[in-house]
Amino acid sequence: MGVIDRIKSSLADLANMTSIDSDGSLEGEIKEKLFELEREISKEEIKVFLSGKYDKNNALLQIFAGAGGVDAQDWAGMILRMYERYLSSKGFRVTVIDQSLGEVGGIKEATLEVKGSWAFGTLKHEKGVHRLVRNSPFSGKGLRHTSFAMVDILPEIKDKSFEIKPEDLRIETSKSSGPGGQNVNKRETAIRIIHIPTGIAVSSQNERSQAQNKEKAMGILFSKLLAIQEEQKLEEIGEIKGEKLAVAWGNQIRSYVLHPYKMIKDLRTGVEISNVESVLDGDLDMFIESELRMLYKNNN
Repeated sequence: MGVIDRIKSSLADLANMTSIDSDGSLEGEIKEKLFELEREISKEEIKVFLSGKYDKNNALLQIFAGAGGVDAQDWAGMILRMYERYLSSKGFRVTVIDQSLGEVGGIKEATLEVKGSWAFGTLKHEKGVHRLVRNSPFSGKGLRHTSFAMVDILPEIKDKSFEIKPEDLRIETSKSSGPGGQNVNKRETAIRIIHIPTGIAVSSQNERSQAQNKEKAMGILFSKLLAIQEEQKLEEIGEIKGEKLAVAWGNQIRSYVLHPYKMIKDLRTGVEISNVESVLDGDLDMFIESELRMLYKNNN
């Protein structure tokens, strides 16, 4: 049964339940089924907005701590947890393929591999700077502090449209600092690749062998170089300015305020949510869907 037929069948079932519910005993069940149907329709509707070249692809999600010292590293760790929970709730398979831990807690940076249909299309507009305002847990006086974290989203590319010259690469190996068992942690399986012409550096340390980590790192590098190539094409026709984002003031896409009041606001769509705990626990549907709807409306 196709999606449309399944939705029509569910609507017919709901109409039938409503017609026979003379005493209201089925009201709770009807509301529950209606909620499930609305979510299914919304999920299918979102796919209409995903028409980009790589929207169906797996994705690479990268998080970088920005301005703010240990507070920013803690914030980057909170962002990592938020996306892991969101993606798991949506049925995506998530693997941390590289991670640099913070000095006190949190992370300096991390790279996630996100597998599943429409992963890139779902996540691509989460790219940007995320700003946190709160009373710092690292301040003895509990002073208010502003922290920043940068999120980058790349599509996983299977069909390589250009070659990376071996002489343009510098490859470094080290012992993995992440999970993975004795083989990973004792041998120099972690790989860091520097693309000399651009200065881009990528890493992978989660796999059990050096060859597997090299393959993962090369995939990330290819995606980054492809993203640069695509942006350069857009620059040539004047669709984007092309300046590099600084992980600080002025470039944030979303603001998370925990003090003196609680509010999360998306600066592009204007969507505001006061239940900050649910968002930090991974409830990002309102933000992601609103951005997709807005861009679809503006482009059509």
